[in-house]
Amino acid sequence: MTRRFAATLAVAALLLGGCGITTEKVPREIEAPRGPFPVFTPATAAPPGDNHVAERLCFVRDGRLVAVTRRLSTAPTLAEQFAHLLAGPTNAERDQTLTTALTGTPTVSPAPSGTAVAVEVPAAGIGAGRSDEAVAYGQVVCTLAGRSDVSGVVFTREGQIRGVPRGDGSLSEGPLSAVDYADIMS
Repeated sequence: MTRRFAATLAVAALLLGGCGITTEKVPREIEAPRGPFPVFTPATAAPPGDNHVAERLCFVRDGRLVAVTRRLSTAPTLAEQFAHLLAGPTNAERDQTLTTALTGTPTVSPAPSGTAVAVEVPAAGIGAGRSDEAVAYGQVVCTLAGRSDVSGVVFTREGQIRGVPRGDGSLSEGPLSAVDYADIMS
């Protein structure tokens, strides 16, 4: 038994020794992978001397999600930020060709799972059968998941979690984060 164990150890050592990364005598530069990689940051305080806070909302330009930052005098509650998203782009944002893919009147509430939020989708849905339905769900997820007090977003209908399209077209029951829509983020 000890010979078999020793032989097994020797074979394992040989196999594992060939799996590692060899060391190099001189460091070499490594190229970063091609991007772009969207950066999703929660709303933060404004620069020093400015007593406003940043509110991040996601709208649409040319079928892709675009994050915009608005300056507010106080940090919005979850419900206030969601209402700002549903109200759509301001005139100045529309002048920058930003639109919204949201239809209907979804509601948002904290989910029982802690810092995830649940968005109740009416029977017509968020995108109401539009071809850009993933973009509409992405607007909600990217806006809400950008908050420091939200870890993810789930979508429900009549209290039951439902699958929604991610940026790559696959369905997920969540909780979803902005990374799930990186494929369609500008």
